[in-house]
Amino acid sequence: MTGAPTKARVTAGRPDPGPARTGRTLLALAVAGMVVSVQQTLVLPLLPQLMRAFDAPITDVTWVFTASLLAGAVATPLLSRFGDLYGKKRMIMLALVLLLAGSVVCALSGSLAVLIAGRAMQGVSSAMIPLAIGMIRDTFPRERITTAIGIVSATMGVGGSAGMIVTGLIAARTSSHHPVFWIAAALSAAGLALVGAAARDVGARPGGRPDFAGAALLAGWLLCLLLGISQGNAWGWTSRGVLGFFAAAAALCAAWVAVERRVRAPLVRLSLLAGARSLSANVASALLGFSMFAAFTLIAGFVQARPDDVGYGLSGSVLDVGLYMLPSTVTMLVFSTMAGPIAARIGPAFTLAVGSAFAGLCYGWLAVSNSHGYDMLAFSAIQGVGFGIAYAALGTLAVQHVPMDQSGIASGVNSLVRVTGGSIAGAVTASILAGRVIAGTEMPTLGAYELCFWIVAAGAVLASAVAVGHGLRHSRAVPA
Repeated sequence: MTGAPTKARVTAGRPDPGPARTGRTLLALAVAGMVVSVQQTLVLPLLPQLMRAFDAPITDVTWVFTASLLAGAVATPLLSRFGDLYGKKRMIMLALVLLLAGSVVCALSGSLAVLIAGRAMQGVSSAMIPLAIGMIRDTFPRERITTAIGIVSATMGVGGSAGMIVTGLIAARTSSHHPVFWIAAALSAAGLALVGAAARDVGARPGGRPDFAGAALLAGWLLCLLLGISQGNAWGWTSRGVLGFFAAAAALCAAWVAVERRVRAPLVRLSLLAGARSLSANVASALLGFSMFAAFTLIAGFVQARPDDVGYGLSGSVLDVGLYMLPSTVTMLVFSTMAGPIAARIGPAFTLAVGSAFAGLCYGWLAVSNSHGYDMLAFSAIQGVGFGIAYAALGTLAVQHVPMDQSGIASGVNSLVRVTGGSIAGAVTASILAGRVIAGTEMPTLGAYELCFWIVAAGAVLASAVAVGHGLRHSRAVPA
């Protein structure tokens, strides 16, 4: 009717801000996600170099990686919940500020202790991915949610590969670790500026008093659990220290559950962790985290092994590790954008099953055939297809059945179990590689690597089975 006021198109009960605005938000979140993912793998190729630089054993230097993992595991559910209470953009900006500050601390570090402290500050930024997924659910029209989540989720793999390439290029020219972290600082500043200028946060903010008791207990039992996992191989799985950490984790977890069931506004609603609709998504996330983190650790060692010395490997450099993972970067980006249309046809649960099956296939390939460069390239390409599809569907599955004001913490819990799965992967594969070595050396046997590939493949296939079970139990769902 002429002269009638124009109304904003409404999708899923909220105004559609338009493709231009959501496009800018998505670009900002994707760039920030890639920056965060870069820091997660940036130090892996540097560990041998850091051992020499600080004259420290591998058990001490490994904390450069573990500290970031632990900080991320503790910070993710906390900042995710605070994002629901006070605004996701604010918490994303805080995570990126800490990433920038941590990068500068690492770049200026002259001792291993200072470097580890800086890495812990960087690790807090891991909360950015679930916060971004929650913001997408709040902001985007529902027909675009799965695709947008897929693009942001794909940055985990893209950034991981990019981190190894950056480190490889620098390691070939200098023995100092400082330039790597100055680059991380510059990337963090760029991501912070882009999010500040372009990201749009329209989610509901119920406010309220934070659950400080729940936060302290959650941080405590997560810290004890991950310390036990990370030190199991070095100290011995039956040592007093490791068993003590696991016992403390169990006691603190029981206390945390009791507190969360009593308080009026708990930090984590237990239904988001083990509810009828959430449990299968979280189990699948842990299994996929197991598979993805295993790739970062196993592939680096395998590619750099020399056939003349150990009978397997590709005689690659640190840079070659990143280059072999480039096909994964490309296919992950491509197929993450296809996850939305696939989920619209068969539902996110079955889409997750398809992606997980491809992830299992790539590790099965490497377990059977691994003696040529094209084997690694084929593995990488198939891996990108699997994780590109799976993580997009997983991000949707984690939040589709929860209230809008809890989307951040639901995604945060899902991310937490993925990091926990990755930590277990590191412990399991390290134990296998350390327990099966070539006589007279400390190098793992080919059979040890192949056993690890089969175990990781089984984890991905099990994730696919869990997703199929979820899809059969519940009617085909559309992202909400």
